[in-house]
Amino acid sequence: MQLAFVLYKYFPFGGLQRDFMRIALECQQRGHQIRVYTLIWEGDVPPGFEVLVAPVKAMFNHRRNEKLSAWMEADLAKRPVDRLIGFNKMPGLDVYYAADGCFEDKAQNLRNALYRRWGRYRHFAEYERAVFAKDAKTEVLMISEVQQPLFIKHYDTPLERFHLLPPGIALDRRAPADAPQIRAEFRREFGLADDDLLVVQIGSGFKTKGVDRSLKALAGLPSALKKRTRLFVIGQDDPKVFQLQSATLGLGEHVQFLKGRSDIPRFLLGADLLIHPAYNENTGTVLLEALVAGLPVLVSAVCGYAHYIAEADCGRVLDEPFEQAQLNDYLATMLKDDAARTAWSRHGLAFADTADLYSMPQHAADVILAEHHG
Repeated sequence: MQLAFVLYKYFPFGGLQRDFMRIALECQQRGHQIRVYTLIWEGDVPPGFEVLVAPVKAMFNHRRNEKLSAWMEADLAKRPVDRLIGFNKMPGLDVYYAADGCFEDKAQNLRNALYRRWGRYRHFAEYERAVFAKDAKTEVLMISEVQQPLFIKHYDTPLERFHLLPPGIALDRRAPADAPQIRAEFRREFGLADDDLLVVQIGSGFKTKGVDRSLKALAGLPSALKKRTRLFVIGQDDPKVFQLQSATLGLGEHVQFLKGRSDIPRFLLGADLLIHPAYNENTGTVLLEALVAGLPVLVSAVCGYAHYIAEADCGRVLDEPFEQAQLNDYLATMLKDDAARTAWSRHGLAFADTADLYSMPQHAADVILAEHHG
């Protein structure tokens, strides 16, 4: 079968982008041809992939998206495919991978009434409706149960078009046999003493991920504990605002901002705690990557995958609604208690052996290649 995948931007460190790549490779391994339409492609192109970067420019994202759709439609008319799979919402998809939440719900609840008169609103509302409308044909791959009721509420989408996928954690994220050596080398490289504590926050979109909350929690640590604690914030984002906040809080050398990178497993093995107090998060793949690496997790309850942290008993989940004081308190107690961290680590590794946290690409490919399309 000739398959076409479409996503607005590909870069090697994004969670959505890595999911796309693993699903596309799984389909290719099953003998199907892969074509990709995108606006931006960063990184290598896998052998056998045909990647088409749209030659379009526009001032606004929504105009650029529309131009990509039109350009792609024209190419598909000349060179049809058997399936079109989208990783962003847009018209004409056979399958949509639902990494983003319900736009219409946010527009009604979080924005003022004027917002709904803008072109930007109309664009995103129309593109979402094209996927979820009752009479649309798009099959929807859900990676979190959290959003499904919202789509049904706003669009009356038939239940049978939703396919809930298990998580798709890459197996290289699991703690290897030589984890202690990797940890020791990592800590030497970054100048961490034996009793230093390293907290990591990983993920692009620092504002949404709650980096401001993490910085406040670090600043609120008792001084003896704060002295030996460092925070690494890793992701594809401009850290300026947060560097300023960090300086204002007097955190200085305690905080380092690093660009997105491909050696995240080393950080998960070298750190003492993953902090993830996100404002909203459909899933939070990094939570499970920490779990399978044996790294304890401190997470806000709004994250779609937070329930795995509670089930595995491999860290703490904050109460909802979020309170900064509770985050500060939990961070301090988790960092002080070495025995608890050891237990959380052990629980995470045990859970990683038994739970299905890995087979998302296989399940996604099954839906994409199923006979019920068209």
